Amino acid sequence: MSDGKSHASTMRCPERESFLSYLTHERNDSPHTVKAYQRDLDVFQSFCDEYFGGASEWTWQAVDRLTVRSFMGELGRRGLTKRSVSRAVSALRTFYRFLNERFDVAGNPVAGIRLPKAEQRLPAVLDRRQVEEVFLLAERWASENDFAGVRDLTILEFFYSTGMRLAELAGINLADVDIVSEQVKVRGKGRKERLLPLGSFAVAALRRYLPVREERLAGRRKGGRGEPAVFLAVRGTRLSPRGVQYVVRKFFDAIGGNAGLKVHSLRHSFATHLLDAGADLRAVQELLGHASLSTTQVYTHTSVKRLKKVYEQAHPRA
Repeated sequence: MSDGKSHASTMRCPERESFLSYLTHERNDSPHTVKAYQRDLDVFQSFCDEYFGGASEWTWQAVDRLTVRSFMGELGRRGLTKRSVSRAVSALRTFYRFLNERFDVAGNPVAGIRLPKAEQRLPAVLDRRQVEEVFLLAERWASENDFAGVRDLTILEFFYSTGMRLAELAGINLADVDIVSEQVKVRGKGRKERLLPLGSFAVAALRRYLPVREERLAGRRKGGRGEPAVFLAVRGTRLSPRGVQYVVRKFFDAIGGNAGLKVHSLRHSFATHLLDAGADLRAVQELLGHASLSTTQVYTHTSVKRLKKVYEQAHPRA
């Protein structure tokens, strides 16, 4: 255990490195999340070097609430959004809880600090017409029965059928899919697993894709071992998240009028359309893999906004 008096300004200080290792190996946070924590701590350490007047002049124990508030003010002056400032402060709060438990650092200067209230951003969703256009186009390209066309249709069906995240789709292996029971196992944030039902259209697309996938792998196996990934690149290896983004972007560009639409819009559309049809909020939460119900509730606001727009357009005395 440390006495909390080590020189915190060193970018590779033991507390910081131990914390990042904890996030990776004990909390099982994603690499993206760990990098975000690392980036926020780096910025805070650099701030403290100037705030306390030198690299050897401060310790984690020396940081107080005034330090944290000054840090928040500096981030604001740099033009960071309220959402980014809140994320950085939340990272510090988690870090100090870790220091309390593992390094005997007393107190948490971030406790009680009120986070700036970020403006709630409603996710971009596809309307029903856009959904129809995307899938009609995908079906037309898949009708040529080439590998990319059949694969791309299956990717779209999986996204819209399950609401899974980009990284979850890219990580699916053949062993995760059960066509008979029509479900797929995905690994979400924190490497938490959940089972998702596959709709009939997604299952039909998968049945059509698997033989084409097998043909793509023919002659490419090494040592008799095949590629476990469901979704493959043209060269027969696992399709990367960037590759999946390219596939989806291609369809959005093709239908036009796609301002604000991204890969994640398929997940947003899945949730919004379920709630529009009267699905239970907690069921949608479970399908999306949200730890908190409040995260899922943003889609209720989207649904209300959409319904209000329909009302204003259709009601004679709106």
